[in-house]
Amino acid sequence: MTVLLRETSGHVTTLTINRPEAFNALDAAVIDALVAAATEAAADPGVRAVVLTGSGEKAFSAGADLRELAGMGPDRAREMMTAGQRAFRTLEQLSIPVIAAVNGLALGGGFELVLASTFPVLSTRAALGLPESGLGLIPGYGGTQRLPRAIGARAAAHLMLTGTRLDADRAYELGLTPVAPVPPEELLPTAVRIAEKIVAQGPAAVRAILHALDVGRDAPLAAGLAVETGLAALAVAGTESSEGIGAFLERRPARFADPEVGS
Repeated sequence: MTVLLRETSGHVTTLTINRPEAFNALDAAVIDALVAAATEAAADPGVRAVVLTGSGEKAFSAGADLRELAGMGPDRAREMMTAGQRAFRTLEQLSIPVIAAVNGLALGGGFELVLASTFPVLSTRAALGLPESGLGLIPGYGGTQRLPRAIGARAAAHLMLTGTRLDADRAYELGLTPVAPVPPEELLPTAVRIAEKIVAQGPAAVRAILHALDVGRDAPLAAGLAVETGLAALAVAGTESSEGIGAFLERRPARFADPEVGS
């Protein structure tokens, strides 16, 4: 069975983790397939956004496959965690947005995958958490670092130390998602609709914003502003802004060309 399904419609690629019998658990094969497909999508000038979800109604991803962890020594565990962190960082740094459509459980590594996305959209049935402490483990795919940046250190500490799950409404209250939770049947259409709204913006501008956000995540304000200035200056002088401003002045929809990937 294919562990990752891929479908492209217009400028949006939808990737679906396809292990419903294992609650879409993230083993090495799934992570490798996900990173390869997302990287390929970002390298395609015709793809401007990715929607990531899980197969079935129960889980986005219930986390790492515990069968892979059982009996693992520290050296192999370090290798696996390093590979997972590198993979999630690759997704986080893609030049196009990754919208996580969370249809059910997003636990452990599944929640860490959500945290590495550009932002999530949640079904009202979504449940998110980092329950590793209850197994004598700690998050290993970036959760201890990304969750505090997303909701603050105290709330993140409480969630990780107690293993508490967040329902969709509480996740929205904490700012984990900018979109109010939607009924399950509306989840994927809502995520795709948001992706299509992003797709309608200037693609080079979207890529520049994502780059500025990534740099500014950990940089001092002055350094982040310097990056923003450089990117903004290039945007002002670019052909994309000529089309965007011209369309605005002419009161017509902008017709943005596909970007030259890698430029």
